[in-house]
Amino acid sequence: MSQRDVKQSWNRLKYCLIGAFTLVMWFSSGTPAFPENTSSLKKIRVDGERRCFVTEDGKIFVPFGVNYFRPGTGWAPQVWKKFDAAAVREDFRRMKEFGVNCVRVFLTFDSFYREPGRLETFGLERWEEFLAIAEEYGIYVHPTGPDHWEGLPAWARKDTISNPESVAALVEFWKLFAGRYRGRPVIFAYDLRNEPSVPWENSELSRRWADFLHRKYGSPQGLAKAWGVEITEQAWLTPQVPSLDGPRQAILDYQNLREEVADEWTRRQAEAIKSVDQQALVTVGLIQWSVPVLLPDLRSYSAFRPSRQAQLLDFLEVHFYPLARGFYEYQSEEDRLANLAYAESVVREVARPGKPVVVAEFGWYGGGKLTINNGRHPPASEEQQATWCAELIGVTRGLACGWLNWGLYDHPEARDVTQLTGLFRVDGTPKAWARKFHELSANIASSCCVKWAEWEQNHPRPAFDFDRAISDRNYAPAFCQEYLKRFRTTK
Repeated sequence: MSQRDVKQSWNRLKYCLIGAFTLVMWFSSGTPAFPENTSSLKKIRVDGERRCFVTEDGKIFVPFGVNYFRPGTGWAPQVWKKFDAAAVREDFRRMKEFGVNCVRVFLTFDSFYREPGRLETFGLERWEEFLAIAEEYGIYVHPTGPDHWEGLPAWARKDTISNPESVAALVEFWKLFAGRYRGRPVIFAYDLRNEPSVPWENSELSRRWADFLHRKYGSPQGLAKAWGVEITEQAWLTPQVPSLDGPRQAILDYQNLREEVADEWTRRQAEAIKSVDQQALVTVGLIQWSVPVLLPDLRSYSAFRPSRQAQLLDFLEVHFYPLARGFYEYQSEEDRLANLAYAESVVREVARPGKPVVVAEFGWYGGGKLTINNGRHPPASEEQQATWCAELIGVTRGLACGWLNWGLYDHPEARDVTQLTGLFRVDGTPKAWARKFHELSANIASSCCVKWAEWEQNHPRPAFDFDRAISDRNYAPAFCQEYLKRFRTTK
């Protein structure tokens, strides 16, 4: 090799090393790796007056899409560990063809955040490719905070809502992650976590319970008067979790404590994101038990009260599945109406605080027979699925301004209704719901700016006593009956 060849080879190596070093610094610094917006996508903002979303040039934007994962990747789906760029690109082509403009996707601890304070290069590389494909097809991406889908490191196997160390680690995650992707309009918004719920009881809650009561009542005598029971010195110093058969005020106080924990969890993470990207939109994917219209048990209330969470977030999200009278099986008109009324009542309460609302998970099965629950559920047609999903959008359209179906494809490996909730069959052929979805996408932006006073005037419904619902097990059933009665008369 000549001296000239040696010099050229050295220069090529030098430039590769410089590039690799720069990439490593990007990965570790938390600063934007790709600050320039090379796609046609515009940054999405909240229009507070109209309670909807708009692009930075003022056009109404309705997130209308799916939760993204692929069949053939196990259950829970391995989105990143089994990442296939060619398959993802084909999925985005198919989504674009059928009117999808937003995909919600789960980040995971094992691919993105195995150690507190350090993002994983493995996950970031795949995420970068995912974003680039989304930009290529003009589809927004809605990442949901790290979860368990691909495994949990030891530190994340404890409660990550009330445990201070775990919450501190999540705060650091968002500073790194959101800071890194500042300036990428393809990211619609950050969802802090999928369906969070404050535990009913643990050591951290026990410690906070005493502080809560001492702060609120000041003395054993004040507590005794409020609860209408005798309070011993021991019960004052180390109060027990109230029995569900105990005083209603005691149960309500404990639920309010859990709400304080939820508020702190949300506030700290939202502030972390805003500290590195003031323009980022932040929300939380609320489980439907966040609105206690129907609860398996008072302890099932998630403690993420929409009216409190709304003060900490840019907009609200809620998930909904038809469980008003057990597992919906399309068998009767009464069941259909009960579930539509249930859906409306949940979304109505989430919309009440005045922020935009996205139904970020919805859907139901169709196109075959489920194998779950020992195969006891009757088969459902694709047309039944399409009709139900369209009706849910219709009944919530005056309250919500975004909808994301649960799944792009059917997922036979799933151990729940996800087996048959997709827009597409496993082989990629469109189901009846895909065709209906495409039809709806054409005019979904019309009539999606919520006029709350007008909606309330046109839809007389009973007032919902939230405090009673989370402290009196007899309240919600009576409320649901009255709500369904009103729903029948004025849809």
